[in-house]
Amino acid sequence: MRNLSLPLALTARISPVVVLAAAGWALTSGPATTPAAEKESAPQSAGESPSGASTAAASKQYAAAPAPCGSIATATLKSLVPGAKTAGKEIPSTDTSLRRTCSWNALKGYDYRWLDVSFEITESDAAAAKSYKENTTEKSGGGSVPGVGDAGYSVVNLTTEDKQQTREGVVIIQASNALVTVTYNGSDFESKKAPSTDEINKGAIKAAKEAVAALESGQKV
Repeated sequence: MRNLSLPLALTARISPVVVLAAAGWALTSGPATTPAAEKESAPQSAGESPSGASTAAASKQYAAAPAPCGSIATATLKSLVPGAKTAGKEIPSTDTSLRRTCSWNALKGYDYRWLDVSFEITESDAAAAKSYKENTTEKSGGGSVPGVGDAGYSVVNLTTEDKQQTREGVVIIQASNALVTVTYNGSDFESKKAPSTDEINKGAIKAAKEAVAALESGQKV
């Protein structure tokens, strides 16, 4: 089989993805904290119950993002991204306790696959729900993913550049105060066609379910 290098169009597409991903994390910051002195000086009104604090804590289930490169089973990685190093590559983050992303990609023969798994820990369930709504609204045309987390959404799109098709699926899951985002895409450089919608969608959902399971079994508040 002859050697094949990535087309210039795909190379140009991949490079900004990593740069933008890292830059995107850098633009955000962790949740604000209330100074201890302010907390101590705040008077408790008559009839106020300490249960307010426990209610607030209950709305934030996860304290930190799990290791993303260990969130997907080896067998799943070999199936979704043939030829990729199963260890993956974690993208640098300004705060790894709140935001972590791992990426796998490989070209095997003429088939190219790319998988990203991202975790973001927000300050509350409400903040995660708001972000989930904003992200799913931007990526219209998809459908719900039932039975995973508190809310799930999946969308698949086809793009064509220089006659080369690429099909990409994105799955977004909200689980309490955490957001899990999976991006999975593929191309066939021999036929110039992309994998089927069903293949990409099922692959992205499978990875998302495993990522959420890793989140749920990890550190909690």
